[in-house]
Amino acid sequence: MEYLSQKKGFLGLDAVLNKNPKVVVVPFGLEKTVSYGGGTKNGPKEIIKASHQVELFDEELKKEPYKEIGIKTIKPFAIKKEIKKALDQLSNINKEIIKENKFPLVLGGEHSLTPGSIKPFTNKFDNLTLLHFDAHADLRDSYQGEKFSHASTIKRCLDFNNVNVVSIGIRNLSNSEMNFYNYNRDKIQIFWGKDKKNYDINKIGKIFKNKTVYITFDVDGFDASVMPATGTPEPGGLLWEDVLPIIKKVCQVSNVVGADINELAPIKNFNSYNFLVAKLAYKILSYTFEFKNL
Repeated sequence: MEYLSQKKGFLGLDAVLNKNPKVVVVPFGLEKTVSYGGGTKNGPKEIIKASHQVELFDEELKKEPYKEIGIKTIKPFAIKKEIKKALDQLSNINKEIIKENKFPLVLGGEHSLTPGSIKPFTNKFDNLTLLHFDAHADLRDSYQGEKFSHASTIKRCLDFNNVNVVSIGIRNLSNSEMNFYNYNRDKIQIFWGKDKKNYDINKIGKIFKNKTVYITFDVDGFDASVMPATGTPEPGGLLWEDVLPIIKKVCQVSNVVGADINELAPIKNFNSYNFLVAKLAYKILSYTFEFKNL
């Protein structure tokens, strides 16, 4: 794998590169099955560009987390044209990353990338729990004739027998998805968007306690008022202050091993949305490694 220079990679660092970085950022601008607004293929480059403006000091953790983490970014590369081959391509990349005991952070691209991203984790660990932020349940068996559609992401993840999922912020699903959820509550837990004022962080923590966790964050999980730069925006969603306590709690009580952030469709001259995603990525990494050794 080829890597960007530190200055051109995620966070655009001028400091001396950590000799043994713990995180590898994978830009994966997959855009094959979008069904409304497009542009997710441009997400990774805009996230990385915006990350150069993220303040490196974290006022909550009172440190510059990147210094303890070490981050390197894979140089953008051609993504396979056929979606199944693209997912296999991502699987192979993450397989190599985790073989070196590093943490992959995949920047999408559309949400259909997640089954490919988690495949090597399902081979490495006996059980894997997905922390899934989204407006949509993504439990369709197929959508518009495509089994690997972005609308089928979580269903494809659940094809792995050792995967279960906890979805946060869901507020849009079909009747067939609701039926599938009702028949599979042993593998799926949903915290509905309409109930966000009543989320119990301690209850969420108990669900994830001592689990091996992968975070998949579809940015349309955020309310459309703060994140319109996505292909399928939805009202009634999560705010920044809703999201961070959940991620922090999960990182405190579990072993977070990888993550992806997806479905950013950049809007020209509206950089605040790109910046929000870049800062979210840094917070996920900061929380993950702050609590790794507790």
